Parts: sequence; C-alpha cells; structure tokens
Amino acid sequence: MTKGNALIGQSGGPTSVINSSLAGVIESAVSSSFIENIYGMHFGIEGFMQEMLYDLGNQPKRIIEGLRHTPSSALGSSRHKIQENELPLILDILKKFNIRYFFLIGGNDTMDTIHRVEAYCRSEKYELTGIGIPKTVDNDLFGTDHTPGFASAARSNILNVMQGGLLARDMQKVDRFLIFQTIGRDAGWLAAAAAMARVKPEDAPHLIYTPEFHFSREKFLKDVDNCIKSNGWVSVVCGEGLKYSDGTPVSSSTTKDKFNNTEFGAMGGTSVAISLHRMITEEFGYRGEFQIPESLIMSDFVRASAVDLDEAYRCGVEAVKLAESGESGVMVSIKRISNNPYTIEFGKVPLREVAVSAKPMPAEYFNSEGNHVSPLFIEYMKPLTGDLPEFVSLEKIFAKK
Repeated sequence: MTKGNALIGQSGGPTSVINSSLAGVIESAVSSSFIENIYGMHFGIEGFMQEMLYDLGNQPKRIIEGLRHTPSSALGSSRHKIQENELPLILDILKKFNIRYFFLIGGNDTMDTIHRVEAYCRSEKYELTGIGIPKTVDNDLFGTDHTPGFASAARSNILNVMQGGLLARDMQKVDRFLIFQTIGRDAGWLAAAAAMARVKPEDAPHLIYTPEFHFSREKFLKDVDNCIKSNGWVSVVCGEGLKYSDGTPVSSSTTKDKFNNTEFGAMGGTSVAISLHRMITEEFGYRGEFQIPESLIMSDFVRASAVDLDEAYRCGVEAVKLAESGESGVMVSIKRISNNPYTIEFGKVPLREVAVSAKPMPAEYFNSEGNHVSPLFIEYMKPLTGDLPEFVSLEKIFAKK
C-alpha cells in the first residue's frame, strides 16, 4: 500500500448522522499506518477545486468526538456535478497534497462523483484508493439493506405523523383531512416509514402514496372518501416524487438540478401536498391542512435513531478498513442478517452499481391497493426506528343524566 494523505468530503443533503460517519473515518485514519494526514473538503468537490481544505488530523479530540452527536454536514456540502474538463484540475490538486485515499459520504450522485474521479486517476496512472460511504435519508442506494440517515429521518417522520394525526383526529369537526408530504424523489421509503405511527386501524396515517406507483386522481379521491366515511377524517402521507402514468409530476414541478433530477422543493412549483389538498377541496368541499417539513427531518438530531448513529460511525470505520486492505472503487454496504435479534454485517458493493440509479421499495412491502404498507415492511422497519411513544385515547364513556 502507498503511504499518503487522505481526503474526505460530504455531498448532497445532510442527515442527523452523517457527521458520525465523518468521525469514524477521521478516528480510524489517524491511527492508520498508511495514512499520514487527513484533509476535509470544505463544501464538497466544489471547495476542493478551490483548495478549500480542513486539516482534520489536527482538530481537537473533543471536536471529533462531538461530531458523533452533531447533525447536518460539518464539512459543508455540495451538489456539484463534475464536468469532464474539471477532472485534470482535480487530479492536479490530489497530487499537490499527495492524496492517495479518497472518501466521500453521500448518495447516488456522490457515488457517481467518486467513481468518476477514481476511474480518471486510474486512467492517468495515479494511484488513488476511492471508497464510498453510504448516506441518504431516501434509503434508495443499491447494494445495501439501508443507508445511514434513513432511520433517523424516518423516526422524525413517524413522530410528526403520529402527533399530527392526534391533532387532526381531535380537530376533525374543523379540518376533515391532513396531508403530510415527505422527501423521496424516486422511492417511497420515507413516506412508507410513516406507517409505523399507526397502532390502531383508526390511527394516522390512513393512506400512503409513493413514487413506486402511478398516481390516479380518481382512485385517490375514492380512497379519501372511504376513509372519511369510516373515520370522520383522513390522514394522507405522500412522497414528493409522485407522478401520473404519463410521467408528469403531481407537483407540476419542472425545475431540474445539476444531475437532471426534478426539484420538488420550494423552487419546484406547486408541491404534491398542495396539489392533493386542492383535489380534495375541489371534489368534496372539505377544509383541511397540509404539512411539508422538507429538510427539517434531515437534521432532526433530537429524534435521531440510536441504531442509525452507531451504524453511521461504523460505516466510516469500515471505509478505512477497506482502503487499508487494498479495496478501491467500492462503497461500504450493510447486510441484514436477522430482524430479531437485529444483526448486521458490513460488506462492499462496486461504485458503478450504485452511482446515479435509485432503489425503489420491493412490491412485497406494499399492500395490494398500493396505498399503504404490508406487514413485511413493518418488520423491516422495527429494528431501525427504536421505541416509539405510546399515546392514549379516552374511552367512549359518556355522561348520563
């Protein structure tokens, strides 16, 4: 193995646990016999091309330890898509700082970045070990059972839907419906996770719609009508990436990011939640509410999953182990061995299999109607989210004269 310096960056959206992965890399790199110093990209690959580097090897110990309990992206993030003409500049800076170990924490697009940089260096006969560390609240990375960041964002969603459901239930004489929109461009993992809030059939959420299914206005309104007739109100959870059968976003968004992904946030036009709200109001005349937390769930450390924090750190440690063993061009993966007791082991998956593509939820994780989840998905989620609060409802014991 070639001795040299290491470089680490964080890309894409932040999470409650991404800094825990960063701490795992730093602490393992400092004790490595192959890594001399470790630098951090300030604002991702964009900052790196401007030589904006943190000297992570000289950070106080308390800071590195504190990263395990600090949300968002401590290094600063980026969504820059590398252009072919930028690769020579990247290589020059890698050489200038004698960087031989390259770690990136992120999702699909991040894995594309490290894959391209590692492949270019190889073509130029520059020895660079490139390892990806999984991160995405969307949980849509191929080759891994789940991704660090997902469980904590899911837990935040679950508690939002659970508590918002109580409010909607008790306010049904005023507002007959509640729409909760969650992030998830191409896959419905986060929206589906909200099902964990439902303990009894009458609890929220009653309906869940994800990008795995083509959205039908007619079926949606029928589902809503049935729920209101049964419960007196309805709680709906929707993924931001809902599309009609012709591919048109329900949100009416046309804005694209640098990776040609549709933007469903504030800049992307009318949101899914607002579109669904309008459909219900126009069809039935009901008054209702909608909630769109957007990036708030990405760094909700107060609700972070203990399992998630631990696994994120261990993914960082595992990345350095893979690099020391001579592996390159791979991403750390998590393989689930069992649900009860919950057991995992770490592995690896080629970056080319992870880059750009998104992993949808399996069909068996949904009910037959495609508007809620199956028991299999609940079993998948249980070990990740931890214990949830138990709320009570008044028994229907009414006063008599």
